[in-house]
Amino acid sequence: MKQLFIVLSLLFLLTSCGSSKTTTSRTKTRTRTTARVKNISASKTDRIINQAQSFAGTRYKFGGTTSKGMDCSGLIYIAFQKENIVLPRISRQMAERGQPIKDKDIFKGDLLFFRTNKSSKRINHVGLVTKVTGDDIYFIHATTSKGVLTSNLNERYWNDAYIMARRVL
Repeated sequence: MKQLFIVLSLLFLLTSCGSSKTTTSRTKTRTRTTARVKNISASKTDRIINQAQSFAGTRYKFGGTTSKGMDCSGLIYIAFQKENIVLPRISRQMAERGQPIKDKDIFKGDLLFFRTNKSSKRINHVGLVTKVTGDDIYFIHATTSKGVLTSNLNERYWNDAYIMARRVL
């Protein structure tokens, strides 16, 4: 019974917030627009991003929301909570909030959603866009293998797992 619990726990952890594989190929094409109107102050967006980045290097911990350990949805939940924006605690529920946005309209502060478990149709990973430069979209998130870090959506692993973007700000 104990071995079954350990095996199930490990399987869940490996699929809960994804792992980061470094590759450079890009499979999806995104055309960016240069002008965009934001109806929220840049300072609030920057404060949320800065809050998330303050956890960079924090190890992964399922259900974690502190500098001792953090998971992907916990990172986003805490970063937005500091600005009195309440989001659900689970990434697939976060994916139901805000407005869906087209890839070409992604801007810093937007949320990116992923399905890292190909045998499931459920969203199980979330990241916060920190910077957009040309066709490069950088996002901060927590992975099971490397903890809290910033990745590029052009990395093949993340590009292949990417499902959608939503704007909650």
